[in-house]
Amino acid sequence: MPRVAAEYVFTLGRPGVIRNGFVEYAPDGTVISMGECDPSREKDFLPGAVVPCFVNTHCHVELSYMWKLFRKGTGMAGFIDQINALRDTKPLEEKIGDIRRWMEIMWNRGVSAMADISNCDDSFEIKKASPMYTRTFLEVFGTEPEDCPEVMAGVMKLKEVAESFGLDASPTPHACYTMSPQLVSAVSAEGLKTGFLSFHSEETQEEEDMIRYGSGAMWENRKAAGMSVPPVTGQSSLLYFLDRLQKAHPAPFDEHILLVHEVCMDQEGIDAVRKVMRHPFIALCPCSNIFIHNALPPVRLMRSNGLKLTVGTDSLSSNDDLDIVRELYCLQSNFKELELDELLTWACLNGAEFLNKESELGSIEVGKKPGLVFIDNLGPECSLTPESTSRRII
Repeated sequence: MPRVAAEYVFTLGRPGVIRNGFVEYAPDGTVISMGECDPSREKDFLPGAVVPCFVNTHCHVELSYMWKLFRKGTGMAGFIDQINALRDTKPLEEKIGDIRRWMEIMWNRGVSAMADISNCDDSFEIKKASPMYTRTFLEVFGTEPEDCPEVMAGVMKLKEVAESFGLDASPTPHACYTMSPQLVSAVSAEGLKTGFLSFHSEETQEEEDMIRYGSGAMWENRKAAGMSVPPVTGQSSLLYFLDRLQKAHPAPFDEHILLVHEVCMDQEGIDAVRKVMRHPFIALCPCSNIFIHNALPPVRLMRSNGLKLTVGTDSLSSNDDLDIVRELYCLQSNFKELELDELLTWACLNGAEFLNKESELGSIEVGKKPGLVFIDNLGPECSLTPESTSRRII
């Protein structure tokens, strides 16, 4: 029977963290047994941690061709300007090659499932061929109310294309500042029919200034471009989104709704989310947040409120890598109280729960097929270090 043994086995279930542990598994990856072992009697004892495979809950893999093209620290308005200038600046063949390369890199590092954002069908064939499970969120934009019917027709056609490749797909809104109020509600209604929604929320203070006060760099950019701007509400952009969401169907929401980033989330927003959503999830993308505007989400507030946190990489337009271990190290470095067991729960089990894949993925338990990953170069008290990397075992 195939077997792996390591200094630590993080099961993320019972019996928890096993010091000097082993995992036996069937040829198809099903976990058969686990427990403690004698390192001296193991043929290939690994000096590090064996963990379940990761779930990347926020990525834009179709933007992989933008790697290393962006300036850092521009704020969201500057970042959007760069996206507009650099989008579609490479031929399709190069884009496809970059998507395939980074899908393989993520798989080899241990990502077994992903919630991915798509604006087109560039990634569909590669996702179909990949062993990685993906739910594709078909993201839409459109600031002009009169364009809503046309935009909706386009995303529903793209959903048909995704499903023709055998992909699970959900129409989804991008963010409050790139969409008319009508479009936010219309596309949310279609996404909710699939049971899933993903929404860029409170990513930057510029977004908050736009919705609360009708001011700031993003507001000025939209006005200068002659585009319609979202309504000024005097409240957070999250509360604005919740209002538009309830135009899709009345609360409470039983669907799995992923709020991505939430850098500006406060207690008022948390209370509002819990009032209307039964299954809210937060996707933390710390390296992207630092890349764009050198800020991080209020992780301590989120933890103290018991929010279900997950981990994403965002895209290579706003990140130097698509590396879950690097994201976890970033979180550990900035929030010293976080231990590896909790971080892995976010990156594995909680992500699997968001995608409704926890019966198979997310934890090392007998009968499940979570995949196994080895993390090396651990520091004191089983912490991550700048040298920590991950590689897939099965």
